[in-house]
Order: sequence, then C-alpha cells, then structure tokens
Amino acid sequence: MGDFASPVGSKSEIVAAAQIVEKILDRVLPRWRSDVEVDNKGRWQQHREAAQRAVVEIESRALLAEKLGDNAPNLNAGGLHPWVWESAKSLWQSGHFREAVRAAAVKINAETQNKLDRRDLSEAALIQFAFSNDAPSPGKARLRPTGDDGGRTALSLRRGIAAYAEGCFAAIRNPLSHDEGDLPEQEALELLAALSVLARWIDRSTVVSV
Repeated sequence: MGDFASPVGSKSEIVAAAQIVEKILDRVLPRWRSDVEVDNKGRWQQHREAAQRAVVEIESRALLAEKLGDNAPNLNAGGLHPWVWESAKSLWQSGHFREAVRAAAVKINAETQNKLDRRDLSEAALIQFAFSNDAPSPGKARLRPTGDDGGRTALSLRRGIAAYAEGCFAAIRNPLSHDEGDLPEQEALELLAALSVLARWIDRSTVVSV
C-alpha cells in the first residue's frame, strides 16, 4: 500500500495484496484484528496501521535477537498440527488463550472419534483403547503408530502415546474446563505445542480393523 494516503492500484490488486498482508499480520501480530481499531478513514486503514506496527515488531525482534538473544529457536504456531492450530486460531487471535487451548483438545478428541468411528468413548479412555495391544475386533478398530511392527519398541510407543494422552486430558483439558481466568500467552502456546505432539501421533497412525 506504500506511503500514500490511500491504496494504490486496481481493486483486484488491492484485494489480492490484502490477502497476503493479512497472512503476514496473523503471523506477526495474531491479535491485530482486535488490537487495531477500525475507524472511518478508509476501508484499508486498519490494515495500514497494523502493517506499520508489524514492521516495527519485526525490526524490534531482530534487534533484540541480535543484542540480547541467545539464538534460541522460536515456536511457530502456524507450524503446529492443523487439528490444533486451526481450531484454536480464531480464539487465539481475539486473546482468548484458555479457550483456544481447550478448543484444540476438543478437536483432537473429535478427530480421534472420527478416525475410529467411535462415539461411545472419548478423550483419554478413547486413546488408551485405540493404542491397546489387544487385537481389533468387529466395531472396535485400533490405531498403530507409523512403522509399528509389533516389536518391543512399537509396544513401548503405544503405551507411551496412551500415557501421554491421559496426561494431556487430565492436566490440560480438564483444568481448562473448570478453572477461571485466562492463561498467559506463552504458557498457552506451550500447551498447544504439547497437544500438537499428541495430534500428530494420532493423525499419522494407521487404523487396524477387521
């Protein structure tokens, strides 16, 4: 959009550019839609101001990383498993971090139920059943991790995924449904990352049925 008082270009060009700008803003300033006020100065004024803020944010991050950083890796929310980030994204962008994490946990449960075509089990019990070492039976499919050959390592991984799922639902999902108040952004991001690990294991697993 440049430094002009109004956008430059045809309507189609401006709309196409705005789509790209919005993706960048979502990455740099996830809450820009709620943090940057909408006024009557023009349709694209919110985008313009948010873009200006994003430039400052990017430059300041680079400066801090250069002067004070320890070269630690940054966690990219957009790189989390789609079950997690796509279900949490809209809530996250509006600052509802607790609800964003809870929504991600609910999504994992729903996708696991869909994968196994089961509605009678949910959450930890569902995943423990799915990764049980018992053979599948009619109407009771199992999940097997990628590369599962039935050996000791495979059996250990099945137990580990089931135990990890129990921890996620007991220590993340359940407290979020009962505790009040919101979560700090960093803590919420860490919880999303934990759920993403579980989602990726489940999504990559193969359904074994009879």
